Amino acid sequence: MTSHTDARPLGSDPLRGSIDLLILKALSLESMHGWGIGLRIQQFSEGRLEVNQGSIYPALQRLEHRGLIESEWDTSDNNRRARYYSITKAGRRQLEIETQSWERIAGVVNRVLALGDRE
Repeated sequence: MTSHTDARPLGSDPLRGSIDLLILKALSLESMHGWGIGLRIQQFSEGRLEVNQGSIYPALQRLEHRGLIESEWDTSDNNRRARYYSITKAGRRQLEIETQSWERIAGVVNRVLALGDRE
């Protein structure tokens, strides 16, 4: 039997698998460097989501390898050399597909969670 004290907050677990989607969304608005992408996601979520920088860079490499984003070196606002990422046409198509998929899944989960509310 599980007690209520065994319950753990979800934390960032729901974000697993959605980091690529969040990065593509951020890059669909403007090109930016990895640190800026993390800040933008935090800004979009009004501080509710903090994406670990250690998760962003492997995701950027994965997305670039798949041809969904591309990168180039440039100078950042603080005059440092930084790699800037931008979304490709294939990335925009993938963003649309992943967004629709996410919305379907979220709708199903919401329906399941609302089942107890009907009684």
